[in-house]
Amino acid sequence: EVSPTKQARAPACCSSRYGLAFLSCYGFFVAYALRVNLSVAMVDMLKNRSSVNNSSSVCPHHSIPVPKHNHTASVYDWDSETQGWILGSFFYGYILTQIPGGYLARKYGAKWLFGIGILCTVIFTLLTPVAADLGAGYLIAVRVLEGIGEGVSYPAMHAMWASWAPPLERSRLLTISYTGAQLGTVVALPLSGQICFYLDWTYVFYIFGAVGLLWFVLWAYFVSNSPSLHKRISEDEKTYIMASLKNELSPTTDYIPWTSILKSLPLWAIVVAHFSYNWTFYTLLTLLPTYMNDILGFSIQQNGMLSALPYLGCWLLALLGGQLADLLREKYLIRTVIVRKAFTIVGMVGPAVFLVAAGYTGCNYVLAIAFLTLSSSLGGVSASGFNINHLDIAPSYAGILLGITNSFATIPGMVGPVIARSLTKSNTIPEWQIVFYISAAINIFGAVFFTMFGKGTLQPWAVQRIHIR
Repeated sequence: EVSPTKQARAPACCSSRYGLAFLSCYGFFVAYALRVNLSVAMVDMLKNRSSVNNSSSVCPHHSIPVPKHNHTASVYDWDSETQGWILGSFFYGYILTQIPGGYLARKYGAKWLFGIGILCTVIFTLLTPVAADLGAGYLIAVRVLEGIGEGVSYPAMHAMWASWAPPLERSRLLTISYTGAQLGTVVALPLSGQICFYLDWTYVFYIFGAVGLLWFVLWAYFVSNSPSLHKRISEDEKTYIMASLKNELSPTTDYIPWTSILKSLPLWAIVVAHFSYNWTFYTLLTLLPTYMNDILGFSIQQNGMLSALPYLGCWLLALLGGQLADLLREKYLIRTVIVRKAFTIVGMVGPAVFLVAAGYTGCNYVLAIAFLTLSSSLGGVSASGFNINHLDIAPSYAGILLGITNSFATIPGMVGPVIARSLTKSNTIPEWQIVFYISAAINIFGAVFFTMFGKGTLQPWAVQRIHIR
């Protein structure tokens, strides 16, 4: 690996590239807050969940008896299959726009694609309560449309970073940007619980929708597709970013080497890792509030706080991991591929172990939550592993590669919750143990596969020589 020519580094403070990192962090915050709020609201949208005297959970309830606020919002009578489909429906839309997202970002620029994608999600979120009233089918349709809007976000952002992130600051900038997702989860889960409790579940959708509209205004005003188009960037920073990337980006945008891309084993290694990691991530993301409610017996208020803990850990470790990964590459000159693989192994085997352990804690809920939190937190480490490996092997096509891996990685979001819900029909602890075992096995397989076949260097097909054509 050639270390990029020592170009004087433009200071990070107040720079445009860090401005982009924080604004895109806020963008992902909105995207994820809008994605998970339904998981919490769901607990309150169902008939006869809390009206039965509070002993419907497997473990004794720990809720301090609270005065029930007289909620005016409607409740619905959906069985556990329907709930699984409602929670999974988002991903059916999400998968459709992954590869088109990477392609469109290359062709028309990532700024408006990302911006309008999330704006669509915001608009449909505001319509959620209306849709739920019309029926489960309408709610599923609205969630699918939200998914379609949000599907472009990751590929667009990867394409954006391909022209904004200097190679040696990659893990730092990208982890700031993408951890908005965990942050959104961390804030939305407890906040949704509080909103459901003090107002009613419809406000969950209205309040987060408003926050999303504010983000769109800021994004439209402050962001540009590349350093050369940015109005307020300093000359130093522009030169620094463009010089650091000049050997990495391929000159033309219309040519995409599809065959080489699809035959690339390092890419399939990322696909397998991404799929496995998301299986655990999405199963927990959509069903943790249900598990907390049905098994451990937490009320919706405590539920949101406790469901958020795993993601708080994930966010912290992802950020720290990003700093550590770049430090190892830059200061200790450890090869990129070693860093990516080590972070992937820790970030996938760790969660598997603690997830299985969580299934055996019985009703010791302190231990259960500790293990679930450890499991999810360690998962954050993989953010500097396979998760940004696309930019190491082919920065020019990073958006498209992410579209490909994320398409496969969305399948767990579609089938994971549905399978988990059908395995846990009677809500017993042994049933949930099976769900945890399946996740753990898939995770370990992914880590092994990536370790065997992953690469950390620019692939020959990604540096395009003009005379190929």
